[in-house]
Amino acid sequence: MRVFIAGASGAIGTRLVPRLVERGHEVVGTYRTPGKDELLRGLGADPVALDLLDREAVLAAVRAAAPDAILHEATALAGQTFSRNFDRTFAATNRLRTEGTDALLAAAWDVGVRRVVAQSFASYRYARIGGPVKTEDDPLDSDPAGSMRRGFAALRNLEEAVASINGIVLRYGAFYGDPDDGMLEPVRKGRFPIVGDGDGMTSFIHLDDAAAATVLALEHGRPGIYNICDDEPAPAREWLPFMARTLGAKPPRRVPALLARILAGEAAVLVATEGRAASNAKARRELGWEPRYPSWREGFQAVYGPPARGPAPVALGHPHPSS
Repeated sequence: MRVFIAGASGAIGTRLVPRLVERGHEVVGTYRTPGKDELLRGLGADPVALDLLDREAVLAAVRAAAPDAILHEATALAGQTFSRNFDRTFAATNRLRTEGTDALLAAAWDVGVRRVVAQSFASYRYARIGGPVKTEDDPLDSDPAGSMRRGFAALRNLEEAVASINGIVLRYGAFYGDPDDGMLEPVRKGRFPIVGDGDGMTSFIHLDDAAAATVLALEHGRPGIYNICDDEPAPAREWLPFMARTLGAKPPRRVPALLARILAGEAAVLVATEGRAASNAKARRELGWEPRYPSWREGFQAVYGPPARGPAPVALGHPHPSS
């Protein structure tokens, strides 16, 4: 296929491009930061400078590319400093997930592209009721904390828009494996505490595993939603001390929920104490996907631990017989 990747110069986009090229696809990749064109060209893509919020420019770029499929991986989180107001942190990304998505899908419809795969998010979005691990069929949180409402609405907009053209939505777990991971420094400096009982659940995914699953979804996935995360959803009281230990940092402090609410805000407390995680059973079953790092325990050690022998090559897996 000829594949148009919006956000090709980002953390997951730069992992997608070489995988697609290796599998015989032609790739047109967009970028915003000057100099990223050479990076994309070196990875095997045809680079295109594009502002996804410029509707006419998006239409022109998609028309010129004449793709068979579109991957929407655009975010604006590089170098972002996270604050207690999630919506402020994600403001630019929220626009990409609303205005940018609408522009991209309008262009796709204009040129007759019906194969669309888009990035969404799994952890913390499911309703905070019932069991700790949710499937794609479980309801989303209808009453998120105030500082997360715009972000949740933006993700819902993206998912509903992609569903309207029978596209594929990938709800990724929390990414790790990028050198610019904004979570590492707070953990190293002891600024990432366990809040309350630390029951809040997170689903993680290594960026390489996310890219591998995305390729399979593009090639074999049916329209719908897939949770793309590892096999071991975990509460903060388990994964956070493990990460600190792997990084050679001191064990995380414990902070009462009431104090954390004052210092970090309601959203952070809900995530840390009540967040739900996601099951990857559907992606494994229908895409034939097998993550290289089935658990964050293996992944954190490989990425953040002392140097060791190199891991085995990434396995994309095989399409399920019913695909």
